[in-house]
Amino acid sequence: MALQKRRRGPARTAQQRSAWMRKSGLNHMMVQACVSCGAPRIAHRVCMSCGKYGGEQILAAKTAEE
Repeated sequence: MALQKRRRGPARTAQQRSAWMRKSGLNHMMVQACVSCGAPRIAHRVCMSCGKYGGEQILAAKTAEE
């Protein structure tokens, strides 16, 4: 049975994971409906129309003047 010659360090693992996410994540963003306002938003991100994430107000809601 083959054995690894060197252990892959945590920095190398993180670099490869982030490169994989950049390559696959941008093309396949999950778009969901916001729970509070129903506007489309990217999963695991703050809703840009109402400013809520997980039921909590994170950003100030945009008004017509802005």
